Formats: sequence, C-alpha cells, structure tokens
Amino acid sequence: MTVGLGGYTFGVARGYSYLTNDPQACANCHIMREHFEAWIKGSHHTTATCNDCHTPHTPVGKYLVKARNGFWHSFYFTTGRFPDPLRITAPNRAVTEAACRYCHAPIVDAIDGGHGSSGRAGSAGDAERLSCIGCHRYTGHWVR
Repeated sequence: MTVGLGGYTFGVARGYSYLTNDPQACANCHIMREHFEAWIKGSHHTTATCNDCHTPHTPVGKYLVKARNGFWHSFYFTTGRFPDPLRITAPNRAVTEAACRYCHAPIVDAIDGGHGSSGRAGSAGDAERLSCIGCHRYTGHWVR
C-alpha cells in the first residue's frame, strides 16, 4: 500500500523530473517559480543550472542531496508547513557554498589566502574563511 501510494504521488508530482538536470524541474512547485524566473534573469543563467549550485559535484552526493531535498520538499509542500518566504537550510547552504568554491577555485583560493585560511575543509583557518554566499547571496537568482 505504501509503495503504491508513494509511486502514485511520485508520478503525479512529476518526481522523475528531479532526476534530470533540467532547471524547469525546480519550478514544478509554485513556490519555486519566482526563483526559477529570477535565475533566468540572473548572471549564472548561461553557465550553471540549479544542480550546479545546489547539489554536490559528485554523482553520489548529487543524488543523495536530491533524495533528501525531494523527501522534505514533498513533506513540507504536502503539509503546507514550508517557510514563506522560502529560505535555504544549513545543509543546503553548505552545498551551495562548496559549489561556489568549486567553480571559482582560483579566485576563492586567492581570497582565502589573504585571510589566513588554506581554503580546505577542516583546516585551522576555517573560522576565518569568508562565505561566498554571505556577500553574493543574490548572484544566482535575486528574489525579493
């Protein structure tokens, strides 16, 4: 019964679309429409998709994050208990920060080097490491 209900819900909610790299999949839920439209107008539109910034750059990490987020997104949207306005969670913030650092490694290393950190996770200088999305929170998509 549970598997059948889960399969039906997965089909109706177009859950299969989240297995792709298509940014349109992120706009399946009405609350994400504004973020999607802002991404279209944003600076990363031509170079990055939602997955590039919001999932790890390894296949296993990517699908683990997608599975975790898919479950919680479904739960919160089904129960209507999502925060409005929508806010990024701490684990997803860490994934996005890592994505910035991955794609922009040369400049991030230069900046971190100037602040006493090696830029490596777990290094002694992590407390001093600047946050990319702390300053550039609206770079990918600006939503009021």
